[in-house]
Amino acid sequence: MLQHQIVSREQWLVARKAHLAHEKELSQARERLVAERRALPWVKVDKNYVFDGPNGKVTLGDLFKGRPQLVVQHVMFTPDWEAACKSCSFWVDGFDRMVPHLAARDTSMVAISLAPVTKLEAFKARMGWSFDWVSSGHNGFNYDYEVSFTQAQIDKGVPRYNFGATPFYGPELPGISVFYRTEAGEIFHTYSCFARGIDMMNAAYQYLDLTPLGRHEDGLPYPMDWVRLRDEYQPQAAKGACCHG
Repeated sequence: MLQHQIVSREQWLVARKAHLAHEKELSQARERLVAERRALPWVKVDKNYVFDGPNGKVTLGDLFKGRPQLVVQHVMFTPDWEAACKSCSFWVDGFDRMVPHLAARDTSMVAISLAPVTKLEAFKARMGWSFDWVSSGHNGFNYDYEVSFTQAQIDKGVPRYNFGATPFYGPELPGISVFYRTEAGEIFHTYSCFARGIDMMNAAYQYLDLTPLGRHEDGLPYPMDWVRLRDEYQPQAAKGACCHG
């Protein structure tokens, strides 16, 4: 059994209310951070990016679907892979059903990867996903928004991922980018986040953070070693408390 302090309901409420004060501090800090994020300056997108979609060529402007805002999930999936990154898929499982809710608030969402659209569609069908997913394999979008890197960049050893805060450790890395489109059709890049910055968008992790065991990743070769594609988990019997002692 987990070794933990056991108290009365009244004692628990005292501790919980003390923790609530800290949660409120974090919520208020987050609100300030969100306001600061909205106030960031924008960069005009001058390149005419054309992507391969399941129904043919589409531009970056097309991906907005007539809405002013676009969120791009950069999903790691190189042309020579047969499946998308398992960790990126962990995130994607969470946002798939969110798309209609975002659309109701003038925001479109799309996944973009380097792999050809035939592979994207096949994997999308396997996972039962319904969101839009296009290929950037014939343009420089992934490289311009610094989620894909050439071997020459990696060999040079100058960190560019996460605004230079994280060294290279592979040709593909995850991220999220946000764009705004004016009524005149001008497109602006407003925000990107990478590495731990995308952590907040994983609902499963946020739920695990509420539990006594948390993410339960200590002792693994790397934190997300346990993650599998949704259809590759082996059925497991429920574990009793004695299994943690």
